[in-house]
Amino acid sequence: MRIDIIFDTICPWCFVGKKRLEETLKARSKLVPEIFWHAFQLNPDMQPEGVDHKEFMKRKFGGDLRSQRLFGSIVQAGESLGIDFRFDRIKRTPNTVDSHRLVRFAAQQNSQSANETVETLFNSYFLEGRDIGNRSVLIDIGISELAFEEDELRRYLYSDENVSDIGEQNARAHRLGISGVPAFIFDGQFSISGAQDANVINRIIDISEEKRRELFETGTQPV
Repeated sequence: MRIDIIFDTICPWCFVGKKRLEETLKARSKLVPEIFWHAFQLNPDMQPEGVDHKEFMKRKFGGDLRSQRLFGSIVQAGESLGIDFRFDRIKRTPNTVDSHRLVRFAAQQNSQSANETVETLFNSYFLEGRDIGNRSVLIDIGISELAFEEDELRRYLYSDENVSDIGEQNARAHRLGISGVPAFIFDGQFSISGAQDANVINRIIDISEEKRRELFETGTQPV
């Protein structure tokens, strides 16, 4: 089964959604998914160096109280999945183009490498408060935690490779009617938005598998 995930690297609900999907897939051991990650930018006009996180949250949500309530619900959701969100450690709200490019760099190797890179970026930002918009930080993450080759990674991140692709992926998501993330598309046909629970994910997987069986039986598509 092909699963396309539209996400942003600084979206906490994307982290929650990833974990919920993984737990659901773990319980369906016969299912062999191939996951593809697609960039979405919550803040497409963010300046390259990012902005102060606390000030950004105040502007976006209108004050500390509202943002604290939002964080509270996310922290609670994370705890049930083993995610220890540490929003207090986040100092910068970054531009996410380069972190998405790091995922693309990993995907050029294989989909598993891309999955590991997404997980590492989420951990680096939400648990450690690292500035994943900073290329030096991304290079350190790539070398020390993902075992990427330093010279190759450095050349890539300091080039313009895939920069326009990230913008195009973001534009494509909006053309598809996606205005928020995460969004999950199963076998190119059936989609869900938001960090849904296992019941919703299982239902959409069942629908997708049933459709695949129908196509196989009519000779339209192989299983």
